[in-house]
Amino acid sequence: MTILNKIPCTIVTGFLGAGKTTLVRHAIEHNDGRRLAIIVNEFGDVGFDGSLLAECGIPGCDADAVVELPNGCICCTVADDFVPALNKLLDRPDPPEHILIETSGLALPKPLVQAFNWPAIRSRVTVDGVVAVVDGPAVASGAFADDPDALAAQRAADASVDHENPLEEVFEDQLLCADLVVMNKSDLLDEGERARVRAEVEAHLPRAVKLVETAHGALDPRVLLGLNAAAEDDLAARPSHHETEEDHDHDDFESVAIPVAAAGSPEDLAARVAKAAEVAGVLRIKGFCAVADKPMRLVVQGVGRRVAHHYDRPWRPAEHRDGTLVVIGLTGFDKAAVTAALKG
Repeated sequence: MTILNKIPCTIVTGFLGAGKTTLVRHAIEHNDGRRLAIIVNEFGDVGFDGSLLAECGIPGCDADAVVELPNGCICCTVADDFVPALNKLLDRPDPPEHILIETSGLALPKPLVQAFNWPAIRSRVTVDGVVAVVDGPAVASGAFADDPDALAAQRAADASVDHENPLEEVFEDQLLCADLVVMNKSDLLDEGERARVRAEVEAHLPRAVKLVETAHGALDPRVLLGLNAAAEDDLAARPSHHETEEDHDHDDFESVAIPVAAAGSPEDLAARVAKAAEVAGVLRIKGFCAVADKPMRLVVQGVGRRVAHHYDRPWRPAEHRDGTLVVIGLTGFDKAAVTAALKG
């Protein structure tokens, strides 16, 4: 394969719950017949996003086209997980024409972009673009930034204060590497809020980067794909708090999978998820659950106080129906309190 025939890859990054999977699914559904493949990385050992994609029922989006990399961070496991997964797709008899790589919400994109210079894959693939998905309402609420006045007062009172906000750091790194920024959930913001979010995002961008607004991840694939960025050749323009996987870890975050019995109703479960989300340090709750007397599997996702749920498919005849919810949060969050809230 010559350099001219490199297969383009789009890296979709963005914080927990921003809407990456929804964006990828929309791209698959409207891909105009191109052969797409997806690599999905998740923080935690339960494959939630990958399952949503592999079982979405869209032609061309099946288990063979979706590779899951659970229980880790793709930017930290390049050699062990990512490169072998990529080569597996490239070595197929009918290789994909474009590969979408959905990182975990805690992954830093730059180490992944750097991996495209590895000899094993450099001649075969290129980074068509890094797309950062931003949760508009979360940014509008100040979820990723500290109060600058309060921080200045702390430092004035104590010169030894060395502030590090892990949420803001991850958020910044994802924006600093982006070729396109997608402000998702813009339908939940008014005009003034959208303007403030746009200004907040643009303040973090190191260069001119297009920012588009979407609702429910509905972005035309012609905007998402075909950026021709060759990002692996443009690393100097993408500053980062952590330049390589060696100096980056996730000690600030942890996850736990909590079994949940069948709910009486979707609304009952959503209320319990909302209560669990109020526990200090909880960032994201997601998973599959059963509802009493319902033949369909319920998908539940909670980000902050916002909880969404929908039925995605019927339970299979021999499928285990006990639900599982994955909770991701800052290290040390009260798992007992979260479990009690979810159990009701």
